[in-house]
Amino acid sequence: MVEWVQQADGIWQYIALFLISILPFLDVFYIIPVGIVLEMSPVAVGIIAFLGNFIMVLVFAMFFRQISEWRNKRREKKGKSKPSKRETRARYIWEKYGLPVFALLSPSLLGTDIAALTALLLGSSKVRVITWMGISLVVWSILMTIGSVYGLQYVDWI
Repeated sequence: MVEWVQQADGIWQYIALFLISILPFLDVFYIIPVGIVLEMSPVAVGIIAFLGNFIMVLVFAMFFRQISEWRNKRREKKGKSKPSKRETRARYIWEKYGLPVFALLSPSLLGTDIAALTALLLGSSKVRVITWMGISLVVWSILMTIGSVYGLQYVDWI
């Protein structure tokens, strides 16, 4: 995928980076350093990474009901009525720390899109998930952009 961005020129390079940033599991921790290494504008790369990831949060929030129904049907087919140990532990952490801490830590632990889905599955409202994931993405986009620019200059990669 990086080759796709690398081979594009001008505005198409930014469009290619945006399209890649929409893909699940490709968070600001991947997109921003790639854009910086390719010597793209740091501000544009930060904004593109934010928008691509935030769009996925919005999509998961909009289609949460369908995703939840699919998940429940899948669990029924497998004969699982009790929550797994992982789900029990996630609920414990969720109840102990809440959505704000979960949202701020999630890009580094789960990825923003999976964290948004998890937060919705644990019962948080769509508006709160979208708000806190948006705040988290803004913070991490800024930190990753600054860190990538100065960090990659320090190791002489750009």
